[in-house]
Amino acid sequence: MNQNAPLLIVENGQMAGQRWLMDTDVLIIGREPGVADLLLPERQVSRRHAKLERTPEGFVLTDLGSKNGTFLNGKEVKSPQLLRDGDEIQIALCVKIIFVGSDATAPLNAKPISKTMRPVVRGVRLDRQRRSVYVAEQELNPPLSAQQFRLLELLLEREGKVVTRDEICRHVRGEEPLPAITDQAVDALVRRLRERIAEIDPEHAYIVTVRGHGIRFENRY
Repeated sequence: MNQNAPLLIVENGQMAGQRWLMDTDVLIIGREPGVADLLLPERQVSRRHAKLERTPEGFVLTDLGSKNGTFLNGKEVKSPQLLRDGDEIQIALCVKIIFVGSDATAPLNAKPISKTMRPVVRGVRLDRQRRSVYVAEQELNPPLSAQQFRLLELLLEREGKVVTRDEICRHVRGEEPLPAITDQAVDALVRRLRERIAEIDPEHAYIVTVRGHGIRFENRY
């Protein structure tokens, strides 16, 4: 591990407290598992949000056309900017990262970027035993309602195939002595499940409406 490498310190957001050694020449910051080297699981962060790149002059920060912008010391980054010790990088104004120059002594708990394992599992998966749902390996919190979980369970079992309203009604009701579920209730259930998944991954259409037939689940890998 190169203890003289610059250091990134995440000060807020879900990754608050993480420290990373910049021991690589190019670092992609973003929300897309398998693409970003420094993964920030925040809805405001773009899939490929910003880039840090080593140059002869030092590390340069570049915005990658992100939706919500990259900021350096409070100013929006509109062209590549050379980083200096103590600079404050803000990703979509929701995650603050401090850049510490290579002259500083790296703390023992700093992780080398080059040895970070990128997540390879994308999409949606269930842990039936815990009744948990993971989107891009991030757990949905709060958990889905019982009916939402049953609907997702059915869609995943029939992935890529059209599921009719009648099939949804039967599966969602289960063995419970509930009255018939109306079309409006099915529509509301599907809409809410879409919204919950989009809390983590709004870029992909997982639940596709096939007009006149039903809905189809298209997972992401």
